[in-house]
Amino acid sequence: MSNAYLEALKQRRTQYSLGRNLSASKEELTTLIQEAIKHSPSSFNSQSSRAVILFGAESDKLWNLATEEVRKVAPAEGFDKTEAKLKSFAAGVGTILFFEDQDVVRSLQEKFALYADNFPVWSEQSGGMAQLSVWTALANAGVGASLQHYNPLIDAAVAREWNVPAYWKLRAQMPFGSNEAGFGDKAFMDDAERFRVFG
Repeated sequence: MSNAYLEALKQRRTQYSLGRNLSASKEELTTLIQEAIKHSPSSFNSQSSRAVILFGAESDKLWNLATEEVRKVAPAEGFDKTEAKLKSFAAGVGTILFFEDQDVVRSLQEKFALYADNFPVWSEQSGGMAQLSVWTALANAGVGASLQHYNPLIDAAVAREWNVPAYWKLRAQMPFGSNEAGFGDKAFMDDAERFRVFG
């Protein structure tokens, strides 16, 4: 059975070799990212996912900021490798900062007290689906990306720099750009260890 979505999903891979050789405009990329998040599912249609999209110098600023925050806690010995990795994220066209709106979560907890403990979990699931939707949409457009997690280390600095509301919780960072390297074969565990089918 042919399935266009599955074919697009198969194109989504982690790309660490990013460049700035994209034909898509900033406006086109912004629209793609926004549409992918808007059409991602969320519990109770809460639409709790938020994003800050950084291009060019603003994206560079993020990874410089991250480098300085990581430098404060990482061993000095061997930091050059860590710094090179962070610079590789800045080599792309931009970075998406993914957040979950905690005011939305709290509002749902108050409104539906019976499910209060579940809403933070469902928010994380919604955020994950938004991240996958964006990543797949980018890959389908020929744009490379990876998913990073320098939160909570960079949270305060990010909030100050881009005036992010206190109730937005940073969950992930996605640097993106042109694919400057190919992809190797992806290994999968045996289906028998992963799935059980009945009926």
